[in-house]
Amino acid sequence: MPDRRTRDAVAQAAPLHAAKEAAGVRTGGKAGGSADPLVGELRRAGLLPALVLHLLARDRSYGNQLMDRVAEMTGGLVSVNPNTMYPLLRDLEARGLIAGEWEHPERRSRRFYRRTAEGAAEYERLAATLRPRLEDVARAVALLRAELRL
Repeated sequence: MPDRRTRDAVAQAAPLHAAKEAAGVRTGGKAGGSADPLVGELRRAGLLPALVLHLLARDRSYGNQLMDRVAEMTGGLVSVNPNTMYPLLRDLEARGLIAGEWEHPERRSRRFYRRTAEGAAEYERLAATLRPRLEDVARAVALLRAELRL
């Protein structure tokens, strides 16, 4: 059984996926959380943060609601689970791109988020990065539909 120092060091270490990403390691083509050729590249380009920042520009929202809205907005093409959404929300909040507040501050309940001015600027940056990639995907789908006569 590991001693206390070892357990403490492991507990404080970065998650394996974060450590691999920081080291530039790609495993099995699944970097960025998706091996899907249509969505994987978009995820790596910042699709999920852009979607969250876009949705929070309209109205404040909480994590589960954002997951549902992303799935609805993308017709189910992009699905997000809590193990992805909540770390993303904590990261965006730590970077000052969103601000969160508890629904009931005296007890932990739903945490509602809103986009900040810094988040609006980051959204514009991400949109500029995503735009050509989305256009490439749309062009590829159009070519497939034409070729298959769909």
